[in-house]
Amino acid sequence: MKKTNGQALIVFQKNPVLGKVKTRLAATVGNEKALEIYHHLLKLTYSQITQIQEIAVFIYYSDYLEEPPARVSLDSNHHRVQQGSDLGDRMRNAFWEVSEAGFENIAIIGTDCPEISAEIIRDAFLNLASFPVVFGPAKDGGYYLLGMNRLENSLFEEIPWSTSEVLKISAARLKDKNIPFQLLPMLSDIDNEKDWNAYIRLTLETK
Repeated sequence: MKKTNGQALIVFQKNPVLGKVKTRLAATVGNEKALEIYHHLLKLTYSQITQIQEIAVFIYYSDYLEEPPARVSLDSNHHRVQQGSDLGDRMRNAFWEVSEAGFENIAIIGTDCPEISAEIIRDAFLNLASFPVVFGPAKDGGYYLLGMNRLENSLFEEIPWSTSEVLKISAARLKDKNIPFQLLPMLSDIDNEKDWNAYIRLTLETK
């Protein structure tokens, strides 16, 4: 398929089901509170992605298709279900599918980063004009955003997902291949109660 030189943002979202989201957080705060927090994170994420109407947004759900939150206007034709045996497989398949739809500059985010902003997402795409890969580093050693203007399979293979080594290993593989990359501002993901409490304190301090 001929490329359109378009920009596309992939959003990996878990279906908000009690007992199935934020399991590390739920281990200490309980399933109901974890689900409440996840809904809050979804609301924050959608409030930012709906501001970037110049970029196509693809929502990839974990298990089944569903309607986006009320009053959110997104193209329902861009709603998909994740496919693959692990996170790397699912991300690679999503990148490939969106690329085959005609998009060249593609970035992926999750819904666990309350500090994500429309400005940071736009900055990622601006950097893809000069760098083949862009990372949004997370304080836990992973990343909250991955952008590419060509598919780099090594970033999805044999990565110890959900560990502090994710970004380190990913960056090392690019360096081994002499593939340049750019880093965005470092932000925090919400994975456990400590992360959530730190975010709440920060929110109160900035009010």
